[in-house]
Amino acid sequence: MTAPIVELLELMKRLRDPLTGCPWDREQTLESLVPHTVEEAFEVADVIERGELKELPGELGDLLFQVVFYAQIANEQGLFDFDDVIKAISHKLRTRHPHVFEAETFADVTALAARWEQFKAHERQARAQGNRSSELDDVPRTLPPLSRAAKLQKRAARVGFDWASIMPIFDKIEEELIELRQAVAENLSLAEIRSEVGDLLFAVVNAARHLGVDSESAVRGANQKFERRFRFIEESLAAQGRTPEGTDLVELDALWDLAKARGL
Repeated sequence: MTAPIVELLELMKRLRDPLTGCPWDREQTLESLVPHTVEEAFEVADVIERGELKELPGELGDLLFQVVFYAQIANEQGLFDFDDVIKAISHKLRTRHPHVFEAETFADVTALAARWEQFKAHERQARAQGNRSSELDDVPRTLPPLSRAAKLQKRAARVGFDWASIMPIFDKIEEELIELRQAVAENLSLAEIRSEVGDLLFAVVNAARHLGVDSESAVRGANQKFERRFRFIEESLAAQGRTPEGTDLVELDALWDLAKARGL
């Protein structure tokens, strides 16, 4: 291992030292780190999407530290260590890339992707240890909901459970929207309305998947767009000594349209 990695591993050991380590680091567990890991992954995505690549090394370092943290805790529990993590990913990469490390060849990217999926299916079967396995096995429940919806749909599509084209999905979205409208009109329970909202979102994710659009990225883009335009409204009113609270919706909508016209 290179010196920087060794230094990082040693820093982690010191942070976890029972006597001289950091109290916060010492009390962490594999479970307690999960939300921090998710947050760090999203921060990596954020700096890339904002084009702030000068911040990327720091954010990637934060994400790498999470891996080192897990490995240190696991090592203390006699489960595995950082070397085992490296060995596992190295083995997986070599196994899944026979066209690079072996003599196997593929006609095109489609054939390569099919072989990749075969590898993953075999791995799922091996983990099942004789129990009946599902195409949906190992789709992490902790994935962001939109990402997990798309991944579940992709898994089902492998065995032919998928729409043949995009147009029927648009019909499905309209159907789910009608059902949501009916649920609201009939004053159904919050649980029933939540279910209808979920069906609608799931159908929209399906459409995005067929269009080659990542739902999470699309929503992040929509959030950023909303933020830019709403800030424009606030700033425009502030220049007049006013606030959104004291402005009627008609004028707020007009300012929104102005922000849109300016490409915000």
